Amino acid sequence: MSPWQPPAERADAYVLGLMDEDERRAIEADMETDQELARAVGEARDHFLELDLVGPTSPVSADLWSRIETRLGSQQTAIREASPRPAVNDNRLAGWRGVGLSAAAASLLLVGALSYTLLQRAEPQVVAILMNAEGEPVVMIEDFGNDTAKVIPLTDVSVATDRSLQLWTLPSRDTGPVSLGVLDGWRTAMIEGPDLPGPMEEQLYEITVEPLGGSPTGKPTGPILGKGFAKMPRP
Repeated sequence: MSPWQPPAERADAYVLGLMDEDERRAIEADMETDQELARAVGEARDHFLELDLVGPTSPVSADLWSRIETRLGSQQTAIREASPRPAVNDNRLAGWRGVGLSAAAASLLLVGALSYTLLQRAEPQVVAILMNAEGEPVVMIEDFGNDTAKVIPLTDVSVATDRSLQLWTLPSRDTGPVSLGVLDGWRTAMIEGPDLPGPMEEQLYEITVEPLGGSPTGKPTGPILGKGFAKMPRP
């Protein structure tokens, strides 16, 4: 991690434990003379305090970063080639808050650094990293708030030929889960859902395994592939 990165990004990486030993020693030395960096670290600790309190952390697999970087890198290449040449929400479900919190926060930080800074594309209103029951990142959801969301797989998933994957969100407990669409295969894709209020921080998203073509009841019926809460992208 370069010392020329913005203090907030270095502070987030330091607090979340994403630095190696040399980087950690370097930022601790810099904090002794750089008041802005020291202040950013303090703010990051406050920002991520909730993650330390809600439950045990889950380890991040050794190849997680390379897999996310590879997937986002391919998107960046596609966007560059396609571009012309220069001329309060109530979705806090305690049962899932303690699953994979460290991995979710770390994934979100890396995604923020890569997708919003490097790709320079339209920014979603919220981003959610969906985790499986083992605390492993499965997919990233970007909700743009115009009834359109982007599904970005973070790992390989096999689905039986007689089953479909369906994306859901929970705008409120009164509304209940609402389908954002049935996925057409396990790949990066845009989906268009129903007319909903703009997404909010902590809004719940999940993907379930349903009968072919989607849930017959209009509500989730099958096993949960991944589940997570939305966060607003950090500038």
